[in-house]
Amino acid sequence: MLCLGLSGGLDRIYESSPQLPNTFLHDGAAVLVQDGRVIAAVEEERLNRVKHSNKFPSNSIRYCLSTAGVELGEIDRIAFYATEAYCKTMLERLSVSQPITLDAKMLLRQLLAREFGAELDPSRLSFVNHHEAHAVSAFAMSGFEQSLVFAIDGGGDFLSGLLAVGSSAGIAQLASFPEHNSLGLFYLETIRYLGYGMFDEYKVMGLAPYGDPNRYRELFAQFYELLDSGDYRVHLDRIGPALVRNIQVRRKGQPFTQQHRDVSASLQEALERIVFHTLRHHREATGMTRLCLAGGVAHNCTLNGKLLYSGLFDDIFVQPAAHDAGCALGAALMVSNELGRPAPRERLPDVYWGPDLGNEQAVEHELNAWSGHLDIQRSDDIASSAADWIANGAVIGWVQGRSEFGPRALGNRSILADPRPAENKDRINAMVKKREGYRPFAPSVLEEDASEFFELPNGTRQLPFMNFVVRVREAKCSVLGAITHVDGTARLQTVSRETNPTYWDVINAFKKRTGIPILLNTSFNNNAEPIVQSVSDAITAFLTTDLDGLVVGPFLVRKRLASLQDWSALGVSLPPYASLHRVRSYTAPDRQETVCEIRTGHSSMRISTELFEILMRIEGEASLGWLFDAAMLDHAKREDLVKELRLVWELRGVRLHPLRPVLDHNKVQSAT
Repeated sequence: MLCLGLSGGLDRIYESSPQLPNTFLHDGAAVLVQDGRVIAAVEEERLNRVKHSNKFPSNSIRYCLSTAGVELGEIDRIAFYATEAYCKTMLERLSVSQPITLDAKMLLRQLLAREFGAELDPSRLSFVNHHEAHAVSAFAMSGFEQSLVFAIDGGGDFLSGLLAVGSSAGIAQLASFPEHNSLGLFYLETIRYLGYGMFDEYKVMGLAPYGDPNRYRELFAQFYELLDSGDYRVHLDRIGPALVRNIQVRRKGQPFTQQHRDVSASLQEALERIVFHTLRHHREATGMTRLCLAGGVAHNCTLNGKLLYSGLFDDIFVQPAAHDAGCALGAALMVSNELGRPAPRERLPDVYWGPDLGNEQAVEHELNAWSGHLDIQRSDDIASSAADWIANGAVIGWVQGRSEFGPRALGNRSILADPRPAENKDRINAMVKKREGYRPFAPSVLEEDASEFFELPNGTRQLPFMNFVVRVREAKCSVLGAITHVDGTARLQTVSRETNPTYWDVINAFKKRTGIPILLNTSFNNNAEPIVQSVSDAITAFLTTDLDGLVVGPFLVRKRLASLQDWSALGVSLPPYASLHRVRSYTAPDRQETVCEIRTGHSSMRISTELFEILMRIEGEASLGWLFDAAMLDHAKREDLVKELRLVWELRGVRLHPLRPVLDHNKVQSAT
């Protein structure tokens, strides 16, 4: 029995139609379940390269079908992650500005027919409750016979979450929380005054330990009430006026003041107080000793860690793709259960459900296509070779096997470094991430060595999904300078030899060289793109950052100093999400002139007139050398345009790629 769960939008990628409201249409994904077991899952952003993609997850569906070797018509049930009533309301809002099909099921059928040529019987399409999908995605993967289940979100299906008891009989709802009491919106509304917006919540969580919650505790007490029976009320309308009166509002890009740090700390404390209030009541009322968490707020790893240490529950499971992409998982499991194929009652061991790199020959072929830019060696012991690099100070991209489902790089699409030198935090931010310097990096530790370096609550051995902040042992804080946050904590991933032997091997090889069974692990991407998925993505990220090395499958990759001829041999094209524009703009307070831009979604980058004219010549893709020749540019101008193109490429405003990759085994040497 095959069941496909979907999250994301109800319009196609790159369509020019207005977007549906972002209340629930984001984080597109597809998850394929066979008889209650996940066989394939991927977020659309990994494939279309648009962060938090809110479009229909066509690419994700294709991947799932390909993995199973089936056509769409062979899927027994397809489930969308919101109710028909909610989708209809969203569609009615759109219909005010343009004609659109108001029947959500008909619209979904039309999309599937256009993308896959399959006319599906309406009885095979289901719409499920958004928050129940969150809840099921956690409980069904927890391995618990019964537990309390808390889904905490921003919004969707006219609610912001639910609290339930999960058992073999299903999800029995105890309470629900209206959108006006949304803890997700409570957090979001506050961080707007810190220069952040939607999807930036985790950044403020990292800033909070630098602040003192005492300073604004009384102010934040005006924003919420703790009520009887574990209920609460938030006053979203009070937040903005109060913060404007009491702090200097930060604009994006401005420096942080201690005020901003203290607001972050007060916000985090308020969230924790509300959640603990609700859970304490229902823990006592139900007698449940285990807890499942899902929904976007469940990505607050600091909150999760405090719940873990509190002893309130004997065991806590946080669904690793807790955000809305995880609803695709819940939706698939819900309809699979309806068809008599429930998920087995087993603890989720890993989430390596995404596309594989391909076989060794395919990886080699892709790398050799960049032979003018890359030096490639094959290693018979890739873990030892990579550990040598890291132990000698290198920061590397590490790409292996199937990608992870969810927002965390868990050792298959990661940047790895030595966790000891504190300066590695600044190095990685400067060379790759281009992010706020206060934000911490996470450690991956061998499961069997975790308790030596980290304070784990009694009975806790496995934290494989990097969704709990734990305390670093005091004696180890100075040793682990690159992964220990300012408050002595770290967002931990334990690595099992059974679930990821390749990643375990490289950490173990580093341990043999240094005595430290830990690596710094952060997601392999820069600040302009989602986590890399393919070999091509990894090469692009490597060549547009200052990473010291790249490990892809069994291959060690370094950069070569490419010549103008090497760059000219590449093809250039615009990504599907990018477009060229000439606009009138103020270049000085009193002067307006025409400027050239590349627009990518909600952002734009200004480019020179010369580059604009070059790019306007492209139909699909073209050789960069041919474009230079057609424009009759001299050597100096070509050099200048290559420099500019590389900067635009770094921001993913253009694509540079080999035109005709040629497999040449002679270009791959054996590593000694």
